[in-house]
Amino acid sequence: MNLIVGAIIVWAAVIAGYTLSGGQLLALWQPFEVLTICGAAFGAFFISNPMSVVSTTIKSSFGLLGGTPYNKTLYMELLSCLYDVFQKIRKEGLIAIEGDIDDPKSSAIFSKYKLITKDHHVMDFICDYLRLMVVGDMAAHELEALMDAELETHHSEALLPSTALAKVENGLPGFGIVAAVMGIVITMGSLGGPPEVLGHHVGAALVGTFLGILLAYGFVGPMSTQMEHRVREEGKFYECIKVSLLACVSGAPPQIAVEFGRKVLYSTVRPSFTELEKRVRGG
Repeated sequence: MNLIVGAIIVWAAVIAGYTLSGGQLLALWQPFEVLTICGAAFGAFFISNPMSVVSTTIKSSFGLLGGTPYNKTLYMELLSCLYDVFQKIRKEGLIAIEGDIDDPKSSAIFSKYKLITKDHHVMDFICDYLRLMVVGDMAAHELEALMDAELETHHSEALLPSTALAKVENGLPGFGIVAAVMGIVITMGSLGGPPEVLGHHVGAALVGTFLGILLAYGFVGPMSTQMEHRVREEGKFYECIKVSLLACVSGAPPQIAVEFGRKVLYSTVRPSFTELEKRVRGG
């Protein structure tokens, strides 16, 4: 939603400022300039990145059209799910959750939390470390070191689309200049013609520079930054899981273990202690 609203504001401000100062709106309509700039930028992006990054970046760009999934509702589900798992471990022992982690889709615990189970990456992360707790007999510091290594790799990989888009942002003004130079070349070939024809060609060339800068700083750059925010929010989500699991391994009661997870959340999405307590106790 922010992407759509922001794009409207950018275009509205630029067009309003241009037209109110006496500019002719049709003069900005230069489809061949757009083709040159966007085509060259996409080609450079395609050359610079492996296909996995290209496809992930495109998918992430479309994902910006929706709101962030990391809201209070999701965190309430996550913490409630972890509480149920920890409660079963406390009452029946670690071995009791072996069936749940081997087949989460059939688990009486996990099947209650659709927002969590629909993300297989999250389920893999939770189940893998619960499995290590069951069969690995690992100390909390050993488990934490392994989690940190995995999350660091995951974070680096998740940042690749935003980094790739940031490089496109850096290149767009240059491609705008390329389009402008090509326009000047066309203008030079029209020397001696009517002044209005020369003016049209010069205007088209300048629009190339204008579009390159506008697309870079008005759209592609902000999209790259928004992707970084999504990665940061995702990292916080996994950190919540991590600290809750480590608290459980260290022997904390279920209510305290999920409280560890709740405390690391950003204030804008963090449920209160009372809200979480009512949820996990069925209130």
